[in-house]
Amino acid sequence: MVHQEPAGAPGLVAAAAATTAEVRLSRRRWAVVLLFSSYSLCNAFQWIQYGSINNVFVHFYGVSAFAIDWLSMTYMVTYIPLLFPVAWLLDKRGLRFIALAGSALNALGAWVKLGSLKPHLFPITVLGQVICSLAQVFILGMPSRIASVWFGSREVSTACSIAVFGNQLGIAVGFLVPPVLVPSVEDVEKLAYHISIMFFMTAGVATALFVLVIIVFKEKPPHPPSRAQALIQSRPTEEYSYMQSILSLLRNVNFLLLMITYGLNAGCFYALSTLLSRMVIHHYPGEEVNAGRIGLTIILSGMVGALISGICLDRTKTYKQTTLVVYVMSLVGMIAYTFTLSLGYLWVVFVTAGLLGFFMTGYLPLGFEFAAELTYPESEGTSSGLLNVSAQIFGIAFTIGQGQIMDRFGTKAGNLFLCSFLFLGTVMTAFIKADLRRQQANLDNEQTKVMPEACTDPIVLEESKL
Repeated sequence: MVHQEPAGAPGLVAAAAATTAEVRLSRRRWAVVLLFSSYSLCNAFQWIQYGSINNVFVHFYGVSAFAIDWLSMTYMVTYIPLLFPVAWLLDKRGLRFIALAGSALNALGAWVKLGSLKPHLFPITVLGQVICSLAQVFILGMPSRIASVWFGSREVSTACSIAVFGNQLGIAVGFLVPPVLVPSVEDVEKLAYHISIMFFMTAGVATALFVLVIIVFKEKPPHPPSRAQALIQSRPTEEYSYMQSILSLLRNVNFLLLMITYGLNAGCFYALSTLLSRMVIHHYPGEEVNAGRIGLTIILSGMVGALISGICLDRTKTYKQTTLVVYVMSLVGMIAYTFTLSLGYLWVVFVTAGLLGFFMTGYLPLGFEFAAELTYPESEGTSSGLLNVSAQIFGIAFTIGQGQIMDRFGTKAGNLFLCSFLFLGTVMTAFIKADLRRQQANLDNEQTKVMPEACTDPIVLEESKL
């Protein structure tokens, strides 16, 4: 006699497996997130290393400032069409494959740039930057996925902040180090020598990190770190459809609102980072080093903001409230920066830039974690990827738009252009409903640890009657 399982039995079995699975934290989790953070740092450094000394590379390669801006915007352009193939690879091949690909491409791009140490070899440096931008596609959307796979429910937001931390630190180093290593000198041969030092150091670090990824980075810990992760791991693979996951996300109104608001905020940050050196030098000629330090101030204060935001989320779980407050303060910081940049006091610019960075950069991990909550149990790589696509699209538009406005109407008009979109994002954030599905899954599984017996007993009784 053939026994037929009742409808919904696979889901019951998965839930039963999740509640009985041993939940345990792995010591390796900190090594994994710190290693990811490190090669993300290296990749972010390569993104901004041209923009932070825009005028130097304009002189060396004999190209326009807009051409150098495009070396940064290449990261944004590349990400948009490649997100979906890489997100598909993440789901099919796993975290370790994505980590290996990202760190390998990052090292390869760094070595290619070493072939561009002559003024007529600008196309080679473009090729190296394009390879680094390919690496970014394998890096940018990973923080929330690594945090969910490796960390417990009480530390997942902090872990995501640490993962994002590396990217922000890389931008900070990219603002600080290039002006120091590559001074603005007229002699092209001396300039090539200084640029070669920067490129060699970058390639060496990127290669060492790739080797460490091979040795240290694992697919997942031996045991799930949370009940929500145990439920995902116990789900039969045939139940998962990548296209269905995409469609599910695009039907989620709260996620769509978050995707737009995240793109507006991050796009403003990308434009500000790319054009910062031009803005500061316009008002403070000859202050290339201080322009880099102002960029460093924005990022360092933002890293503190990101870490505080992550700890706050883990303790309070107030995702919408925290996100809205940080968004409002990003707008306030941008307004303050806009109206103090031209006052003639560099220390005032440092203060307002620090305030802006604390909230604007601190918002980035909040968006990842809020998206993971709104879209559970869909893949964090896919939701984060869609957020980043939005950020890249707005980043390209804002960088080009603000650059053109600055050239025609001045820096204040360009910054007010960004302020208007941050205001729009603030209003839209207020309409996002805090549907915290991942938190609910953890609570439900904690409350139903005895469910396996309850699920299987009725089936046994039915068989005995037969």
